[in-house]
Parts: sequence; structure tokens; C-alpha cells
Amino acid sequence: MPSIAFNNIVKKFGALTVIENLNLSVGDGEFLVLLGPSGCGKTTLLNLLAGLLEIDDGEILIDERDVSYLDPKDRGLAMVFQSYALYPTKTVRGNMNFGLSSRGITRAEADRRIDWASKLLQIEHLLDRKPSQLSGGQRQRVAIGRALVKQYGVCLFDEPLSNLDAKLRNEMRIEIKKLHNQLKNTVVYVTHDQVEAMTMATKIAVMNKGVIQQFGTPDEIYNEPANLFVADFVGSPAMNLLDCVVRRNGSDLVAVDEKDSIRISLGEYRWKAKAAEGKPVKIGFRAEELLTEERQDAGNTVRFDCPVEYFEKSGPDAFAFLTMSGRSIAVRIDGRDANRYRGKPALPVYLPLTKLNVFDAPTGQRL
Repeated sequence: MPSIAFNNIVKKFGALTVIENLNLSVGDGEFLVLLGPSGCGKTTLLNLLAGLLEIDDGEILIDERDVSYLDPKDRGLAMVFQSYALYPTKTVRGNMNFGLSSRGITRAEADRRIDWASKLLQIEHLLDRKPSQLSGGQRQRVAIGRALVKQYGVCLFDEPLSNLDAKLRNEMRIEIKKLHNQLKNTVVYVTHDQVEAMTMATKIAVMNKGVIQQFGTPDEIYNEPANLFVADFVGSPAMNLLDCVVRRNGSDLVAVDEKDSIRISLGEYRWKAKAAEGKPVKIGFRAEELLTEERQDAGNTVRFDCPVEYFEKSGPDAFAFLTMSGRSIAVRIDGRDANRYRGKPALPVYLPLTKLNVFDAPTGQRL
């Protein structure tokens, strides 16, 4: 399947530069998710790839072929839109067939492709219906089917699940991932939903203000965020962050908050933290990395007794929101323990010193 390369891409709308000198490579058969908040440039980048917008500088390569200024129909791409973009007067079969005849595909071949895609998507019984007779999930399947019958090696998705309810989003997320596993095509998928990104992607590019903040696997993005934006944007709840200054304590370096109410040894990060001595940093850790008293195990940890703010329970899991160093932090706990903890003024938690993320406060970059 084709690879994709964005080389020094620049896009402007009037005097506003929305993408500047962006470089990104998508591997053969990769499922790349462009993840970021509204207005970050992810859909603009997808539209540049699709040929729906023109680049102002740089080049876009598909399988090492420069497609920067080719018409959309000549790029070998299929696209699934957020709005489905189905023709209301055509049947499902008619929508899936649209565009095949203009490419010189014979009727017999078109029927074969439609039958194949409709079986794959389990919509054979819907082929004679109009879009108005379909549910949201069925319309999305038809939109995907219309892309599949083109049998291109690259498929683009622009927020395809945004208009579906939570249950349908979960179902379609699984279906799209299963399709990718079967077909092995190259996918570029735009979303603001981190759950979609973390569960579907083989690689994620986190974007903000037209700049790729981090590119990596879902595990790398979640566990080793490159900067404070990624740490705060990826994860639900977001990564806990404490404002500290790096101080020397004998041979050790410690992170100390303004009131000296917490002291966290940075011995595990000595080689990184040395350059930050005397400087402000932010110490980050995920909700599931804090240990409650019942879960405490052997290891290098530091204990904090934190005032309880409130609990948030969701099925088997729950989050305790506590106060640490004047900041609200989240701790994942067993949902069965939530009621037992309610009413307690404080909760002891243990922070493993090997699970820290240390960020330079002025620049926001990970040390």
C-alpha cells in the first residue's frame, strides 16, 4: 500500500499562516490519526492531501510521486466525510456506484465491487434503500463503502464518527479498525477524540496551531508526552501537573513546590534534571500511576496525604480528585472502593519515582 510524505508544507489563508513548514511521513499500510483541538490545522492538512485545498509551498508525495498540484480524482485517494455526503435521490447502490462509471469501470466490475464492499460492511440488505431510510450508523457504513469500492490504497477520514451517538461511535470505531486490519490500506484519520486516536491508530500526530507537537505510537504519546500541550490534551483525565523548582539536597536533586509542602526526589532523572537546577519545572504523572494505600507495593515511592475534593464513579472504575500542592489531581481507584473512601478528609497516595514526567516550565518541553 502507498506511503505518504508531507515535505515543508505551508498553507496560508490570506495573511494568516495556518500550517508552516510541516514535515510528516506516513508508512505503507499505516493507520495515522491526526489528533488535536478544533482549529489546530488537522482538517486543513487532510484537505491538502486530498487536493481540496492547494498548498502554498512544499510538496506532497504518495508512493514517492509528487501529487501536490494534481486534481483530487488523479491522486488515488478515497475520502469519507463527517457529513456522509450521500446523494439523497440515489439508492445505496447508486451512491456506492457513483464515480465508478466515469473512471471506465464496467457495470459487471462495479457490481462485483459493490457486492464485495456491502458484504464486508454488512449492508447487503440496504442496497435498494435511499439515505433518508437509513440510521446514522447505516449512512456511515454506506459512506465507507463508497470509498472502499474505489479500491485505492489510501483512505482519508474526516471526523467520520462525530455525528453518531456514543454507542454507535464505539461500534463504528471497531468496524473501521477491523477493516484496516483486513485490507491493510494506508489510512489518514482526523479526529479531536483521543479515545478514537488511542484505540485505532498505529501512529498519532498531535497537532496544535498548525504544528505537529508529537509524532509516535499511542503508547509513546500517552506515556512520554513531548511537551505540556500533549500531556494536558491526551488522557482522560489529563496528566496531573505540579509546579515545582529543582533544588539540590546533598547529592540528590529534588522538586520542591512553592510552599515546600512536597519534595520529590529526581534521582531517577538526575542526568536530565541537572540542567534545570534552580529553575521552575512541572512534574507530571498519570492518574493510574498513583498508588492508594491498599495497592502500595515495594518500590521507590513518596507518600502524600491529600485532602479529598470529590469522587467520580463510572462502572468498575472511579477517580478520586484530591488536592496536592494547591492543585487538583486525579487518582484512579477501584470503583468498589469509592464508597469506602467517601467521608474521609484525606487519602494517602504513593507516587512511584520511576513514573515521573519532568517538563521545563518556561518552554513546556519534556526534559
